[in-house]
Amino acid sequence: MWSAVVVRVERISARLSQVWQDRSGNALMMFALSSVVLMLSVGAAIDIGRWLLARDQTLAAVDAAVLAGGRTLQTSGDEAAAVTAAQKFYLMNVQSRIAVKNDSIAFAASGQSVTASGNAQVNTLFLKLADIDSLPLISNATAEFAKAEFAMGGNGGGSNNGDTDSERSEISLMLDVTGSMSGQKLEDLKAAATDLIEIVLANSAEQSNTRVALVPFSEDIRLPTSTARDAARGTGLPSNKTLTGWWSSKTYYLSDCVVERTGVQKYTDAMPDSGQYVMGHYTSKTSGYGSDKKGECTIPAGSEVVPLSSDKTALLGKINGLSASGYTAGHLGTAWAWYTLSPSWSSLWDAANQPEAYGAANLKKIAILMTDGEYNTQYDSNGVKVGSTAAGPAANDTSTNQARALCDAMKQGGIIIYTVGFALSGPSSQSYQTLQQCATDPEKFYSAADGSQLKDAFRDIAIKIAAPLLLTK
Repeated sequence: MWSAVVVRVERISARLSQVWQDRSGNALMMFALSSVVLMLSVGAAIDIGRWLLARDQTLAAVDAAVLAGGRTLQTSGDEAAAVTAAQKFYLMNVQSRIAVKNDSIAFAASGQSVTASGNAQVNTLFLKLADIDSLPLISNATAEFAKAEFAMGGNGGGSNNGDTDSERSEISLMLDVTGSMSGQKLEDLKAAATDLIEIVLANSAEQSNTRVALVPFSEDIRLPTSTARDAARGTGLPSNKTLTGWWSSKTYYLSDCVVERTGVQKYTDAMPDSGQYVMGHYTSKTSGYGSDKKGECTIPAGSEVVPLSSDKTALLGKINGLSASGYTAGHLGTAWAWYTLSPSWSSLWDAANQPEAYGAANLKKIAILMTDGEYNTQYDSNGVKVGSTAAGPAANDTSTNQARALCDAMKQGGIIIYTVGFALSGPSSQSYQTLQQCATDPEKFYSAADGSQLKDAFRDIAIKIAAPLLLTK
């Protein structure tokens, strides 16, 4: 484009030079012609200056607009809203630009990207004398248009397909489904967790570099299969235990759920094995009769652990089906948030759900711990809840102190921890302080007073850990 302007101006200058060299005229004519050449050169410079300024403003506005649209798409998944945001941002950023003609810049959102297309031109003031009526600011014919995309898909890594060159994330999401979460609070949690999944996961499970585990918890932990359960707690456990207290005895029955771990490995992620299994949960709440009588889990069916997965549909379905009951054994949720990320516990899961090794190239392991109250439940050495009839003393420390010890060990192992408190009592409460202590740094602790703030917290975490927006040409 610039070369065409130069050529045309040179042609006019050459023609005027010929006239200048024609000695048949007078000095006044020569002066007038030289003035025309000078004015044309100055005018061309003015037009080019106006064009450069308007072009820079237009390109910058397009870049900013596709980024704004990309961020909207990343946080909401709403393509129409992304297009609206991009268009609004573009118009806002070209308000101070000189008047242009034929500005047809438009935006489109699809999948994981926002793109721009169209044309825009600026009228010339002086180059019209060189038969140049307008100059293009941006055009579909060039490669100037930017595209904003967030590459949480791409070529999957780790256990998905073995590609370790791209950045990957393993995320474990601990969700409080205790009785205090019943009603609106549980609905708020579902909305917030759904939002997070929508942001961090690509549409295609096969192409995702991000995998998410779900760890619902209350008084116990329900594992997804009997294979996982037996690998975690071992086999050959008695179906019931009759315990005698100082004034009475009571029989407790083995449930399908598990509780805490005792022994020297209680605050590590050492593989489950003889002497370092988690305990089975023994409870007086039962179902069945006679030899079929068995203990019932406190955590509801449908709220079992989901190991690492990039199947967004399955994860969202599990979140939508959560229900709430029981007290708050927060250390159990904390431990299983770790175990789902730990390669030492891979034997519990199918190959596609197994965590990668610690220190794998370009891999981040992230735990997000969410609760709405004080950690108030722990177990005796028989796997019976402390405080139950004939139950013994706590096998370990309080639930709060166990959770803090587990968090410290997780962080030492390189796991990044975000924490979210939902409607907590305040900074003086143990739960507030526990979450503050568990977070990797102060910026990774969130205190949400209501459902809107809970959603904002989860969204902020998701955006921070998701792949960044990329601006490409």
